[in-house]
Amino acid sequence: MTAPNSVENTLKSAVQQLQESGSESPSLDAAVLLCHALEKPRSFLMTWPEKELSQQELAPFEALLARRLTGEPVAYIVGEREFWSLPLQVSPTTLIPRPDTERLVELALDKAVDTDGDILDLGTGTGAIALALASELPKRNVVGIDLMVEAQQLATRNGQRLAINNATFLAGSWFEPLEVGTQFAVIVSNPPYIEENDPHLTQGDVRFEPLSALVASDNGLADIRHIIQAARGYLCDQGWLLFEHGFEQGKAVRAIFAEYGYQQVETHQDYGHNDRVTLGRFVK
Repeated sequence: MTAPNSVENTLKSAVQQLQESGSESPSLDAAVLLCHALEKPRSFLMTWPEKELSQQELAPFEALLARRLTGEPVAYIVGEREFWSLPLQVSPTTLIPRPDTERLVELALDKAVDTDGDILDLGTGTGAIALALASELPKRNVVGIDLMVEAQQLATRNGQRLAINNATFLAGSWFEPLEVGTQFAVIVSNPPYIEENDPHLTQGDVRFEPLSALVASDNGLADIRHIIQAARGYLCDQGWLLFEHGFEQGKAVRAIFAEYGYQQVETHQDYGHNDRVTLGRFVK
């Protein structure tokens, strides 16, 4: 008979509690938290399901589980999230990198291959987008900028941990830290784009993330408009500007691009078939 405190039964109990609390991924949450508490890989759980856990091993897991049961994101609890196969440290001062943002990376890489020059990531947060691009384009310089000094420092640490040496991170508001005349072949951004009264702000993991990285005025479009307008002074001729945005904002973002004279403007869908990335080309 399997012991009550076995790996298997500990996971079963945790999964049941997480289901009841409303977690969208209770099995994954339980496994990640237990591995983190035990400092073991996922393979350990499958190899030793009957192993009995001591109270010294269970106590830290139960503390982590209690935090998740209040709704705190797993990424903040364990301090890490994988993005583009890169293990990134995260903190409550930054957004948690999400799989849909990898679509922005894919499209930016596609455009970068056909253009020479440096790449800029605005609102870099953990450095996820900048580091993904830098890892794929080791001969290109990538710059990431974030308003929060804590985020800039976190992104820098992530780059150092991953030994990605062609990414540099600066602190400041959008283009402000850059020298006048600095030019980029590709500029990418996952800026704040949620409306201030959006009900999703009170649901799920978003409740724990910084509002300054989520919310923008003008129906969520204020920062996107500012970047589209200002980017014209920092893009090379034929350079590309790409945004992640809300699934209902594609038409509005395309209109702003057109208003400021960008060409080849188009919207691409994410993996869930929602409008997610809009891009345009700047021709001087």
